[in-house]
Amino acid sequence: MNHTSDQSGRLPAAFLRPGSSSFTDFVREYSPQLLPAGRALPAGALPGGGPGNGEAPHATTIVALVFADGVVMAGDRRATAGPMIAQRDIKKVFQTDEHSCAGIAGVAGLAVEMIRLFQVELEHFEKLEGTLMSFEGKANRLSTMIRGNLGMAMQGLAVVPLFAGYDLDAGRGRIVGYDVTGGRSEERDHHTVGSGSIFARGALKKLYRPGMDEAETVRVAVEALWDAADDDSATGGPDLLRKIWPVVAVVTAAGFRQVPDAELEPVVEAVVAGRRGNPGGNPGITTTGGEA
Repeated sequence: MNHTSDQSGRLPAAFLRPGSSSFTDFVREYSPQLLPAGRALPAGALPGGGPGNGEAPHATTIVALVFADGVVMAGDRRATAGPMIAQRDIKKVFQTDEHSCAGIAGVAGLAVEMIRLFQVELEHFEKLEGTLMSFEGKANRLSTMIRGNLGMAMQGLAVVPLFAGYDLDAGRGRIVGYDVTGGRSEERDHHTVGSGSIFARGALKKLYRPGMDEAETVRVAVEALWDAADDDSATGGPDLLRKIWPVVAVVTAAGFRQVPDAELEPVVEAVVAGRRGNPGGNPGITTTGGEA
């Protein structure tokens, strides 16, 4: 953050007086124009106007699932601008602190900036308070940040993240979904956001079951993203030629872990192999409803 000092070289008073443990509140008071919601859009066409009209890249799709030891979150790697593929390997799932993560959907640039600010917000709180923020506190802080972007959202620059993590107090994984106004809702077993969410949610309803272990949950997340990519042009499936796999994160009592590509590759290959000859079906369920 740029700031000025007086002739003695001292920092401005705003940097020296005790204040809120919220970094966002501090920036809003000292330099509100630095916040994403504090910027004015240039005159002319809206960024969501259409191809060739300055459309901002959008990111989709994110899935999150609770499992026996915590929560899994996964996101595809495609960003689109209208009918065009803007990026094939965008990262949409981020660690927000030691026991939480967030996935982004909506305008990619603003979404990434919001999550980075959220990361700083949690670090700032931990340094000032000497303790981790509670899961409820983190979910509420992110809700406030989304609400602060409402003006931009009404102009076509919507950001709707998905938040998940391990609640140390409750001793379990939790998922929180949001709407564009910052309204939050607790999601019990699994949730999806983004343009491919309706297809991913349908897959999760068929494949998810309570008490799955980590490996099973990661496999189901990849299956759900496959189904989303199969029907939604804005969602990218696994790219076997370029070896671009989904970003998959696991959060347990031990902390955050991003599944490495070397570990994820055989899972993706198993999903692809299982869909050969029946790309739109689920190889693990027979027509009688029993497991194959």
